[in-house]
Amino acid sequence: MLNKKGFKLLGVLSIILFSLVATACSTGEQYENKLEEIKANGKIVLGTSADYPPYEFHAIIDGKDTIVGFDIEIAKEIAKDLGVDLVIKDMKFDGLLAALDSGNVDFVLAGMTPTKEREENVVFSNIYYTAVQAIVVRTEDVKTVTSLDDLNGKTIGVQKGSIQHGLATEQFTSSKIKALGKLSDLMLELKNDKIDALIVELPVANSYVSKNQDLAVTKLTIGSADGGSAVAIQKGNQELVDSINETLVRLISENTIETFVAEANEISNK
Repeated sequence: MLNKKGFKLLGVLSIILFSLVATACSTGEQYENKLEEIKANGKIVLGTSADYPPYEFHAIIDGKDTIVGFDIEIAKEIAKDLGVDLVIKDMKFDGLLAALDSGNVDFVLAGMTPTKEREENVVFSNIYYTAVQAIVVRTEDVKTVTSLDDLNGKTIGVQKGSIQHGLATEQFTSSKIKALGKLSDLMLELKNDKIDALIVELPVANSYVSKNQDLAVTKLTIGSADGGSAVAIQKGNQELVDSINETLVRLISENTIETFVAEANEISNK
């Protein structure tokens, strides 16, 4: 039989148990969709790979290392239209879609091109920007690389998991393709004679070459355009896709994205 002290102890334990259950229920709150969850949390988490100027890159702003670029400005506009804060997670390009699938990020902006393979796992927004594919070589080699055939048998660098990775594999069947996660590492490989050429979007090529006199952009391109860049979102979140598309339509109609591109180029060329 319980005495008074026993009843008091039982009462205290009951209160503690009730509090724990209530806390668990509150932290496990369910939302109807991802958009509702984002608004309730007051933040949206962006996944990007900040080594791809002028899309996204690191720069010293007011004495602080800051991730900037026109993709980042677009992400800020998406967050603003949703009325939430933007949180940025920087990672390797080839890990972005895995982070999206696991829920570590809410959306991906990283100069990413929609492909059939990617669309098996994620859904994409409208295209917001298109750019041609350029080939970067060492300055001393620019006069000898005048056709795509000149790269046969050479070692060509691409960012792992990128649209350029697929293009290089298809286009240069007799060449060695070297894929790395970070574009900055590929630039070093090119400068140090570890690769002979690098395939990258023209705005990105121009940005890197402007800071490296020992590198040059050839007059060659692969195709006219890469199909364009779009925002990646986890499947089953059409409400979020629709909201992001509304922001993109507004930015494109206002010609704001071109302004963002120009501003990002100016920063990356400093």
